Amino acid sequence: MKSSCLVLENFIGGKFVPCGSHIDSYDPSTGAVYCRVPDSGPQEVDAAVAAAQEAFPSWSARSPEMRAQILNKLADLMEAQLEEFAQAESRDQGKTLTSARTVDIPRAVYNFRFFASSVLHHTTECSQMDHMGCISYTVRSPVGVAGLISPWNLPLYLLTWKIAPAIATGNTVVAKPSEMTSVTAWMMCKLMEQAGVPPGVVNVVFGTGPRAGDALVGHPEVPLVSFTGSTATAQRITERSAPYCKKLSLELGGKNPAIIFADADLDRCIETTIRSSFNNQGEICLCTSRIYVERSIYSEFLTRFVAAAKKFKTGVPSDPSSSNGALISKEHLEKVRGFVALAKSEGGIVHCGEGVDRLDLPERNANGYFMPATVISGVAQSSRVMQEEIFGPVTCVSPFDSEEEAVAKGNGVRYGLSATVWSSDVGKVHRVARRLQAGLVWTNCWLVRDLNLPFGGMKNSGVGREGGKDSYHFFTEVKTITIKH
Repeated sequence: MKSSCLVLENFIGGKFVPCGSHIDSYDPSTGAVYCRVPDSGPQEVDAAVAAAQEAFPSWSARSPEMRAQILNKLADLMEAQLEEFAQAESRDQGKTLTSARTVDIPRAVYNFRFFASSVLHHTTECSQMDHMGCISYTVRSPVGVAGLISPWNLPLYLLTWKIAPAIATGNTVVAKPSEMTSVTAWMMCKLMEQAGVPPGVVNVVFGTGPRAGDALVGHPEVPLVSFTGSTATAQRITERSAPYCKKLSLELGGKNPAIIFADADLDRCIETTIRSSFNNQGEICLCTSRIYVERSIYSEFLTRFVAAAKKFKTGVPSDPSSSNGALISKEHLEKVRGFVALAKSEGGIVHCGEGVDRLDLPERNANGYFMPATVISGVAQSSRVMQEEIFGPVTCVSPFDSEEEAVAKGNGVRYGLSATVWSSDVGKVHRVARRLQAGLVWTNCWLVRDLNLPFGGMKNSGVGREGGKDSYHFFTEVKTITIKH
């Protein structure tokens, strides 16, 4: 099987470069080896950084208009192959083909188009000091080689969200996608020359975090690093980059609450909260994993929510009727199952999903990493199940008696990425949203994103902000120039 599967190569200096060793990447829906990914290390990273350095002077000297034209061309080429990218992403990550077609790949295309347009409209500051006879203004310039490390849950979507603003602002990049979901990044590299991207502007080195990732974040010639992933890995990145005072953007985990008040529109709330809890197998950093419901409607909500979760079909990714596909790996499936077992051992009640509902899968997918939408109640706020990121199709439901209690429970974890609030009381919505310690708060909706606005978390959910002007500021350095008349 290994001899007949796809073998990837690194993309360095505009060319595909073989690597001496490889690691297996698995199809989550079958458990079989899908492709072989380069096991890159310091040597490959050094070559990629050198190529990016060589390309930087000429690329950064191009006008934003010229760079924007190339980004738009790359978006056009990707869009023309949307079905091929969607098929690869679904097989690579385990998500449904419908999700890859309608969300992941279109958003990856949109990332290039958005930043191609955005970079044309940024302004700088100016201050006139008549009493000193001076005028001061700021200019922004690209930083250099950007190290970009993206995760496995939204592979191409989050990779392009980093590459697009980096090169739009004139930087060159060395990217390291997750070794578990590398194929769509490799496919994108095949379009670079046709899009007009000069050699060395975009380099992609495949491999694991401890080898390729560590070499990239610790490289002295990589002055900024954008990372999306776990808090534990971010701590290591911070330590490795500290001697070089690198610019860091760290988008990390979440343990996101939904706070549902008695005056919420329950029909809309349940429909949306099912999606926010279980979409993409719960493998979205913004997914809802804690649901707090005002006690007077708690029983009604739980009954209706469990009924809706049972209808949220987990099945073969290519089946249009599947709401969810497979989790990313056997190890991750066992981790998520472990949290459900822990909840049960502590007195929690599993209403549906793991250990309750049986999945009906074809024989070909019997060894896949599937898990149904799981709803648990009766778990203490102090439990690891309520405190730690599970990153799977599991959510816990708990009652509250007052606004104060709801806010305290919502804030009662070390993460602060996102939250949702459900109420028809406008004043209550504003009060609670402002008090929640989260970088993004949705009210009566979920995952409504405007790329013009900041994205990022509080507490252990990250450092820095990306999106719109924030990405522009992160990927550039500011200089103040003062001229005396």
